[in-house]
Amino acid sequence: MSTDRVCVGAIAGAFGVRGEVRLKSFCAEPEAIADYAPLYTEDGARSFGVEITRAVKNGFAARLSGVTTKEEADDLRGVQLFADRDKLPELPDDEYYHADLIGLTVLDTGGRTLGKVQAVQDYGAGDLLEISGPGLKGTVLLPFTNEAVPTVDLAAGRIIADPPEGLFPDE
Repeated sequence: MSTDRVCVGAIAGAFGVRGEVRLKSFCAEPEAIADYAPLYTEDGARSFGVEITRAVKNGFAARLSGVTTKEEADDLRGVQLFADRDKLPELPDDEYYHADLIGLTVLDTGGRTLGKVQAVQDYGAGDLLEISGPGLKGTVLLPFTNEAVPTVDLAAGRIIADPPEGLFPDE
């Protein structure tokens, strides 16, 4: 997938019988997802205009252009929706789109490679960087705080981390 697009939401399935979908927004202002249309599937093969019809539990009921039946809406369950990066707002210096962090190399404050960011998770207490790398049996979840991640250098493709004691194995 191109870095010219950022995931802004996902389709949770059909809503009703007239082709509406249940739309989950990943935007800081959830209703703004419609402002970034057209939204694209991950492979870019399909695009959709978006009209939010009402708020529903855990998202919105929305009409997507070209989707007119419950069956078509059901077929889109689980599809992630991407917006062109140039339609998204500029972020302050200390904020990042998750898509920009994935794939960055993570180094400790001594320059030792800890791994690469595989995903950004949020289980309710703040963002966590999911890191995999050499010497790790699985992935490690690093809190994405100023204390644990003092430096993000997108231009250099790296993050400098000062992880809590014992989070990563010693050499």
